[in-house]
Amino acid sequence: MRTIHQWLSEYGDSHTNETNKLIHCICVLAIFFSITGLLYSIKFPLVLAHNLQLNAAMIALLLATIYYLSLSIKVGIGMLLFGFVCLGLCYIAEVFLPFPLWLFCVIIFVLAWIGQFYGHKVEGKKPSFFKDIQFLLIGPMWLMSFVYKKIGISF
Repeated sequence: MRTIHQWLSEYGDSHTNETNKLIHCICVLAIFFSITGLLYSIKFPLVLAHNLQLNAAMIALLLATIYYLSLSIKVGIGMLLFGFVCLGLCYIAEVFLPFPLWLFCVIIFVLAWIGQFYGHKVEGKKPSFFKDIQFLLIGPMWLMSFVYKKIGISF
């Protein structure tokens, strides 16, 4: 199994252009949120607390967190916190949006992927996930690594 540093280094190889990096900062977060929102819309018949239903996003984020923790405890904790932020935003959006959360997330998902592919056109390199599907999980962690470096947390 590759280490976190090997994953991040390989992912970074196809993300060196500053424009592509900026696009990825926005679009990877948007895609992560939109997938969380789409999965959040799949409810299971179990109320956890305060009318909060168990949903597919909670299960998916638990599994993703286990994956992230297997690569780095510190980054895994950061990804868990980001997952909680996404779940909270989904809860708020579901309450306040005048249309279904899933529709909002489909629109974000499509627009963010258009941005991603444009960024790779600017970069002149194919997206990493064409080589290995696991890179879809590495992208958000790659962004988290920049946050950690900025605030001085080693991982």
